[in-house]
Amino acid sequence: MARVLVVDDAAFMRMLIKKILTQAGHQVVGEASNGKEAVEKYKELKPDLVTMDIVMPEMDGITAVKEIMKIDPNAKIIMITAVGQEAKVMEALKSGAKGYIVKPFQAPKVIEEVNRVLSS
Repeated sequence: MARVLVVDDAAFMRMLIKKILTQAGHQVVGEASNGKEAVEKYKELKPDLVTMDIVMPEMDGITAVKEIMKIDPNAKIIMITAVGQEAKVMEALKSGAKGYIVKPFQAPKVIEEVNRVLSS
């Protein structure tokens, strides 16, 4: 079981991801609606894994990944991205993200990627 921080500016997306992770036996220890909040929550909660939306207000997901990697170079972050954001995904992976999930996603795909990143 992993302790997960779910980051997305859309409340329904956070709920959906939270539901998928909880049903798979993981514990969602926190939520954030933008990158700035994500960095603060990461420092506070020290989760095993972060799911991070790319496009968010105040601080985007890529900047948040860079900030979190400064705090913890071993952070495990999975980007959540819409179709057509391949360039942003590549930038996020170069910045330290360990994987990504494309919206709209299916629960099995989310769990598969979460398990892959956690075991890496």
